Amino acid sequence: MRNILVTNALPYANGPIHMGHLLGYIQADIWVRAMRAMGHNVTYVCADDAHGTAIMLRAEANGITPEAQIANVQKEHIRDFDGFGVHFDHYDSTNSDENRARSEEIYIKNREAGNIAVRPVTQLFDSEKGMFLSDRFIKGTCPKCKAEDQYGDACEVCGTTYNATELLNPRSTLSGATPVEKSSDHYFFKLPNFAEYLQKWTRDEGRLPVSIANKLDEWFENGLNDWDISRDAPYFGFEIPDAPNKYFYVWVDAPIGYMSSFENYIKNKRPDLDFNDYWKKDSQNEVYHFIGKDIVYFHALFWPAMLEGANYRTPSGLFVNGFLTVNGQKMSKSRGTFIKAETYLEHLNPEYLRYYFASKLSDKVEDSDLNLDDFVQKVNSDLVGKVVNIASRCAKFINTSFDNKLSATCAEPELVQSFVDAGDSIAQAYEAREFSAAIREIMALADKANQYIDEKKPWALAKQEGQEQQVHDVCSVGINLFRQLAVYLSPVLPTLATQVQDFLKLENFDFASGKTVLVNHEIAQFQALMQRVDPKAVAAMVDASKDSLAAAAEPVKVEKKKEKKAAPAKVEPKVGEAEIIGIEDFMKVDLRVAEVLDAAHVEGSDKLLQLTLNVGEAEPRNVFSGIREFYAPEDLKGKLVVMVANLAPRKMRFGISNGMVLAAGNGEGVWVISPESGAKAGDKVS
Repeated sequence: MRNILVTNALPYANGPIHMGHLLGYIQADIWVRAMRAMGHNVTYVCADDAHGTAIMLRAEANGITPEAQIANVQKEHIRDFDGFGVHFDHYDSTNSDENRARSEEIYIKNREAGNIAVRPVTQLFDSEKGMFLSDRFIKGTCPKCKAEDQYGDACEVCGTTYNATELLNPRSTLSGATPVEKSSDHYFFKLPNFAEYLQKWTRDEGRLPVSIANKLDEWFENGLNDWDISRDAPYFGFEIPDAPNKYFYVWVDAPIGYMSSFENYIKNKRPDLDFNDYWKKDSQNEVYHFIGKDIVYFHALFWPAMLEGANYRTPSGLFVNGFLTVNGQKMSKSRGTFIKAETYLEHLNPEYLRYYFASKLSDKVEDSDLNLDDFVQKVNSDLVGKVVNIASRCAKFINTSFDNKLSATCAEPELVQSFVDAGDSIAQAYEAREFSAAIREIMALADKANQYIDEKKPWALAKQEGQEQQVHDVCSVGINLFRQLAVYLSPVLPTLATQVQDFLKLENFDFASGKTVLVNHEIAQFQALMQRVDPKAVAAMVDASKDSLAAAAEPVKVEKKKEKKAAPAKVEPKVGEAEIIGIEDFMKVDLRVAEVLDAAHVEGSDKLLQLTLNVGEAEPRNVFSGIREFYAPEDLKGKLVVMVANLAPRKMRFGISNGMVLAAGNGEGVWVISPESGAKAGDKVS
């Protein structure tokens, strides 16, 4: 038996849980249940990520304290997780005394080890709000192309990146005031001190997906930089020891929340567990983090470095999931595919979604698509048409003709044993997080069970005189086969598993229990276990998502003092009001098909991706594109795009951009324009 601690990425206490979030939580919950079904000792904890400027401002807009804000959201998060069968042993908050103490301890240990530096940083300051402004709270005119209403780190029009202090006519989006430059001391974690250690750590076998480890090599090649771990007051978080009015950046104490949540669990529920047995340097117990690919850098670089610097053990492994699309596209409020967990639960059985996600998930860092038509078909075909159908076809004969008792002997021992023997490979697939492979094998068994029943036709035998025993035997074998399938599906469908366990009157329902064949065994009256998915319910959920998110789409608004006037909002030109150009100017644009050879995040920019493009020339082109929010680098590699090939090269902070990739947006998403199939790199687009 192995001792394992499992955590999920901490949801931010600033909004509701939605389908994109649930992908990672359902994946972790299935793995935890599977490992427990195999007999391992697994502890599963999580917490709300409860600190930061955004939460402080949200609470201010709502007219409540930050503590009240995070308490309200935590109740909603716990409700939604429970609704989907994601059952943590303990669910905490990073705004806890235990997390404060543990964060201070880890910081002080790193400070004493020489891993903390202090130096002044010049930032834009909102004198009206009395706070320093991060890039997302500053807008102004691009210093390069003069486009208005651009954020403080990059221009969405020309793609230029810059420091916020370079913006022309900057204004605070919080108050409308013109910010001023102001210097303050910031505290930095010396990440370069751990460069050699992290290079080895990220390459330890089984620690990270290979694709992630390869991607992290880019950081090592470019050289690691010190990490700014402080924020100035006002800020909702923990004050840094011996540094008045300086607070830990939210990403310092957030991962430490894994430790403090486990610590709180021990204190309140499991005093038999020992914190140090899991977190001391030489611990042989296992610790795994399930996270999304968007927060890999924090978990694979900053987090292990902080732990190593404080002489704690590091995670045994990071299990990374991709993003979720719906119907092949980014989730959209206007299309009703930005679906909240609460909205789903009002219309559909949560086990439908658990099964659909499981059928898609593997150990690869790949995006998953929730295709709603496929969702209906797969659940109805697999769960209702195959699995539950076995029990409904056989149980009625056992209930009505054989006094609710299975046959005294197994009529098909080899068939039943083949289902038992399949448990080893199914368990291995679960442990490897190859859930889709496990589902495929389980459904192949379901097909085999249905084929057996179809061949034996107990409904026809029941009409023949003297065939009672054969009917009894066939239906008893069918119930045994169904029991195996339900056991194997129990990590994915815990509610269904509980219903089946009650129906079969079994004390245990773990993987080992399935090795005992049920003979001369009494069962309960069969009750319908699962209804078919009604497409109308799916449509109603989509419609409800359009309505329910209208308010959520509104930006956070903060009251301003009446004597101050905000800068006028930019009015986008309507069609026909934009500057008119002649056909001669348009014909000068050379549009070419380009193949994305490589794509990478640009360190220091929240908006840019660096693309290496094959345009059919001797040397590939380097292009910076402001699409980071909408595309992961791995989604673009190998993709054909359309680019402006004769655009003058632009010198940017991160290098020369030699071209522009075309994309279209509607205010809710941005989509890179791709040519029709059959195109190749270098083709002219006309």
